[in-house]
Amino acid sequence: MKNKHNLDKDRMERLGFPEVIFGAGKSSDTLIFILEEYQSLGQNALVTRLQENKAKVLTNYFIDSFYDSESEIFLLCPLIINENNPSIGIITAGTSDIPIANEAFFTLQFLGVRTQRINDIGVAGIHRLMNRIDEIKKFDVLIVIAGFEGALPSVIGGLVSQPIIAVPTSTGYGAARNGETALFAMLSSCANGISVVNIDNGYGAAMAAFRILQQYNYNLSTKLELSDQNMNT
Repeated sequence: MKNKHNLDKDRMERLGFPEVIFGAGKSSDTLIFILEEYQSLGQNALVTRLQENKAKVLTNYFIDSFYDSESEIFLLCPLIINENNPSIGIITAGTSDIPIANEAFFTLQFLGVRTQRINDIGVAGIHRLMNRIDEIKKFDVLIVIAGFEGALPSVIGGLVSQPIIAVPTSTGYGAARNGETALFAMLSSCANGISVVNIDNGYGAAMAAFRILQQYNYNLSTKLELSDQNMNT
């Protein structure tokens, strides 16, 4: 079995974040082998889309591990992140979108990013969004999650200046087409510069937000260095 797996141990050096394991389709034995290898290296590990029956096996095997059944996220070692002054806001249209929000939240927590969730402020009650808009403006990057007609990212995109990553979800009836309608609406948004990930892809949105934040922090540190140089000349 060892010859079947080739972990990408250099991803952190190349990209600034570690390899993440997609749990669906992998057996419990395969996942245990992979996680043991990370454990032997003294590293934490994240598994996405881990079905509950396999999660029970893993949490029994790795005593200090963590599993969130809503988002199907597994962490080899749970993390405690200081949530003061969060950099990324995760916003949902409705409570049905919370599992996808949690997938993004725990992914960012694994990466050490301070994140805040704001749930259930969709356009069906637009006053709920307007009551939180000043709070939303404080984040560096926004992940906006919606099903049904997928209108929330467009509305927020017309109100705030931050980068927005829109996530369509499979929530909705009939013509919502398991998230395709929300996906098409977000791709067709008239709000300028919104980025869109695949249906129910909270993990992908988290990684996109993390890449933006990395670049933002890099640019900020570079500007500070240039400022120091100018002061010294």
